[in-house]
Amino acid sequence: QVQLVESGGGLVQAGGSLRLSCAASGRTFRSYVMGWFRQAPGKEREFVACISRGGGSTDYTDSVRGRFTISRDNAKNTVYLQMNTLKAEDTAVYYCAASPALYPRELQTLYDYWGQGTQVTVSS
Repeated sequence: QVQLVESGGGLVQAGGSLRLSCAASGRTFRSYVMGWFRQAPGKEREFVACISRGGGSTDYTDSVRGRFTISRDNAKNTVYLQMNTLKAEDTAVYYCAASPALYPRELQTLYDYWGQGTQVTVSS
């Protein structure tokens, strides 16, 4: 069992930055691929980024590549999402998730554990 708690969301102006954190419980954090997803009002939840167990591989959806950076600290059981050059269309609830699969990327059904989400609002 893994419990995930996101933090770091808030209100920011377009062009600004935020760093989201996701703290995981348990001693098996390094066994999971970690992902970030987001859900904007009236839209389906979508993949944002993921990172491999050791942190050596990352992947991003096209709309955030070059602006967002996912990273993890296995010693602290935490995954991060650094978001730069934020745009109004980045406004959403952001969720972190954990998957035991080899490399699930955007396949949400392969993520077994989800956090409660943190709101990010970008004003234009």
